[in-house]
Amino acid sequence: QVQLVESGGGLVQAGKSLRLSCAASMNIFRINVMCWYRQTPGNQRELVATMTNIGSANYAGSVQDRFTISRDTAKNTVYLQMDSLKPEDTGVYYCNAEWLSKRLGCPRVESLWGQGTQVTGSS
Repeated sequence: QVQLVESGGGLVQAGKSLRLSCAASMNIFRINVMCWYRQTPGNQRELVATMTNIGSANYAGSVQDRFTISRDTAKNTVYLQMDSLKPEDTGVYYCNAEWLSKRLGCPRVESLWGQGTQVTGSS
C-alpha cells in the first residue's frame, strides 16, 4: 500500500527554521506532482509549495523566498525547508502526491495525503 509519512514538525520561535520531510513508499519519479499544504482550524487547506516530477518548484506568495521545496530521489522523499518562520505559518502541514494510473484501460488521477505534522511558530 502506498503511503506518505511526514515528519519534522514542532514548536519554533519566530525567525527560526524548520525542515519537514515527506517520505513516499513508491518511486517519486512516478509521482507527477508533490505538494505541501497547510491548514489552520476553521480554514481550508492552503497550498504552500509544489514540485513536479521534473523538479520544477512553485510557491504561494506568502512563503515565497522563505520556504524551499526539494527532494531526494534516492530516498523517495520531499522536503520543505521553512526559514524565517512567522507565527502565521502555524498550522498542520500535509504532504500530497498525485500521479496518473490506469484502471481497466482508463486513465485516472490518484491522490494521496499524509497524516499531517503540526508546525507552531511562536512570537
